[in-house]
Amino acid sequence: MTSLLVEVPGFLTTVQDLGRPGNGVLGVSASGAADPIALQLGNRLVGNPPGAPALEMTLTGGTFVFPEGAIFALTGADFPATLNREPIGEWSTHHAPRGSKLHVGATTNGARCYLCVAGGVHVPLVLGSASTHLLSGLGGFHGRALRAGDVLQLGTAPAILPRYTIHSDALGKLKPRKILSVTEGPQESWFSAEPHSDFFESSFQVTEEANRMGLRLSGPTLALAHNRELVSEGTPLGAIQVTPSGQAIILFVEQQTAGGYPKIANVIGADLPSLGQLRPRDSIRFQRVSFEEARAAWLAQQQLLQSEKRLFA
Repeated sequence: MTSLLVEVPGFLTTVQDLGRPGNGVLGVSASGAADPIALQLGNRLVGNPPGAPALEMTLTGGTFVFPEGAIFALTGADFPATLNREPIGEWSTHHAPRGSKLHVGATTNGARCYLCVAGGVHVPLVLGSASTHLLSGLGGFHGRALRAGDVLQLGTAPAILPRYTIHSDALGKLKPRKILSVTEGPQESWFSAEPHSDFFESSFQVTEEANRMGLRLSGPTLALAHNRELVSEGTPLGAIQVTPSGQAIILFVEQQTAGGYPKIANVIGADLPSLGQLRPRDSIRFQRVSFEEARAAWLAQQQLLQSEKRLFA
């Protein structure tokens, strides 16, 4: 096996794959890549299965050394990068000779960048997944964010790999959105008419209290029509809960699996990757779609992700 040395880990860099869905009954949320589209595209660029483990960087990048060389790609938000001090672009396949040093800077747009390496990152699987669940310390590299001096094992890369680039048209169709489509939540009828209208007609701002567990929003107060209490129930990824203060929280990849706050809406599956690229102080809006429209958007997105002809330039 080859290896990757973490020289500078950045603000928050973890090992992530597509997560461990189906374990909510155990109280374990799926975790996984905050932007699964960027992860899948990066893996496609280096010849890996779409869900192979990679490094997820948040807000700032890091510095990494490839002692034996590597084939890699950077995808996701705009993180300027250099390989051996030469600028390189995202959304393309790159070859790093032995001893190469990759430096990834801070984001200029978006929140997360993915470093996908041919062969994938090798860490023990927990409940079938390599993803890091920070709150519980499950999975990833010792269940934590990476630190300076960590050495990760990589799989065997193909002897020859063509250089690929993701087509600009595909990137345009898959780019993160700031107007998020939502379907009605199970307690939507609990909210009075005015805050219900405010939810769809106003902008909300992502606060500093945003992480992989959830994104707390600031915006209009969303008051209930009557004082009611909810018995704790399952909370899906993308659910928009409203706290007693009337402020909303979008539950994210490390969300609690049960909760007692009413849910006014749920972000649709096709827009969940957009949540992973939201930064504090970003402004977002919500638009209502039907369940049929949500399903159609998901299918169209998946068809594009599986089309080599439409993806690669």
